[in-house]
Amino acid sequence: MNNDKEQMKPIWYFVGWILLIIGFLVLCAGIYYLFMPIHHVVRPVGKHANLWWGIILMLAGAILAHFNKKPIES
Repeated sequence: MNNDKEQMKPIWYFVGWILLIIGFLVLCAGIYYLFMPIHHVVRPVGKHANLWWGIILMLAGAILAHFNKKPIES
């Protein structure tokens, strides 16, 4: 019943892709707000948390997706 084309990938592979996509969106928002700053929001000047968290999420997602792409053997 279980042939080679029906092997499942681990859940962490898909979690990695989700983190990669969310990190990309956060990074894009950070780049946008870097060039179009909001002046009425109180936040630490020069920290750009969106950029840092976008990069961290993308790295974590890339690592999870890369190392967990091997199908689960049953």
